[in-house]
Amino acid sequence: MLEQLPLSPKQVRSIAQATSRINIWSGAIRSGKTIASLIAFLLAVVNAPSTGLIVVVGRSLQTIERNVLDPLQTIELFGPVARQVHHTRGATTAVILGRTVHLIGASDARAEGRLRGLTACLAYVDEATLMPEGFWNQLLGRLSVPGARLLATTNPDGPAHWLRRRFIQRAGELDLRSWHFTLDDNPSLAPEYVASLKAEYVGLWYKRFIDGAWVQAEGAVYDMFDPGRHVIDVLPQIARWTCVGVDYGTVNPLSALLIGHGTDGRLYAASEYRHDSRAARQQLTDAQYSARMRDWLARLDAHPEWVFVDPSAASFSTQLWQDGLTGVTPAVNDVLDGIRSVSVALGSGLLSIHRSCTGLIEELPGYAWDDAAAERGEDKPLKLNDHSCDALRYALHSTAHDWRGLIRPEEAHGAAA
Repeated sequence: MLEQLPLSPKQVRSIAQATSRINIWSGAIRSGKTIASLIAFLLAVVNAPSTGLIVVVGRSLQTIERNVLDPLQTIELFGPVARQVHHTRGATTAVILGRTVHLIGASDARAEGRLRGLTACLAYVDEATLMPEGFWNQLLGRLSVPGARLLATTNPDGPAHWLRRRFIQRAGELDLRSWHFTLDDNPSLAPEYVASLKAEYVGLWYKRFIDGAWVQAEGAVYDMFDPGRHVIDVLPQIARWTCVGVDYGTVNPLSALLIGHGTDGRLYAASEYRHDSRAARQQLTDAQYSARMRDWLARLDAHPEWVFVDPSAASFSTQLWQDGLTGVTPAVNDVLDGIRSVSVALGSGLLSIHRSCTGLIEELPGYAWDDAAAERGEDKPLKLNDHSCDALRYALHSTAHDWRGLIRPEEAHGAAA
């Protein structure tokens, strides 16, 4: 039956072999691992023991809906099965093939308590490397019904991550099977789409999300930054001032970066306002910062559509609003995803930085991964001289949906590889 579906041999093999207690699909984005795992999950639901709960686990209820339930209900491959997947948006249960399925968000260690007292016969875990290790262990302990199974998907992380070190690498010792997918393992993708994906990722992210490799985050965060390539002396005509990203500080520096879309279809970090209270020996109030930022924008005759402010600086955002600055909103503060967005913009050549942004230009080469965190299996940048880097991350990641389509695969592929 599986051979009749539009699947790759690796997908078919993984579905047929997913009979171990622990089954893990890992590898590149859009490599076909999720589709294979969902088909295996549907077969497992049909054959699940009648005792014990069926659970689907994800980072949040929203990610479960987006990554698991929506595909089951909308992807044509699932055909008539889609009509047997019932879920009300926001509800913590779904009905799949007649079985009640419990949906559990596991964003931090506190989620472990949601498993207390639970007995499960089947679990599906989305984005397994994002789960707290204690939650994963607790979930395995709750799969106590004879024949119980866990199915999980994940993108790769660092080589020291607990999932790889304690489980995937010990497959020979455990009742565990795992399958590794690369982008090229999905033959159904159009070549143009593959080229676009390869253009969107660079460096560390290319190795993980395209090659599907478990590689360590080490050295410079933005190792693709090249002053000779990225720093310019003259700005082109700016079609629109997209946003300002603001990293707030009182003792530490406040940094604000103005981002514009050029008429040439590229992004520009055009100007920087920065106040270092230590260097200036003068701390400023929220009202003083607001006045200086508004004066800075007025001198540039720039009217940004958005002002993305450090989410922890609620009082400063309020001050900007009260002073009449429009479009003020908390920045999206997902650090790793934000770093990836900046890496894409730099690595693809889409982003250039005007030489006047001295704080940013000084910080970018020294912005580094934390080696001690990497040894623990965590990806974390060092919190050192990162204020303009954070402002850039706030600006670019909060508007990523607006500029990713500007990347030109034919120009960026070399940088990505």
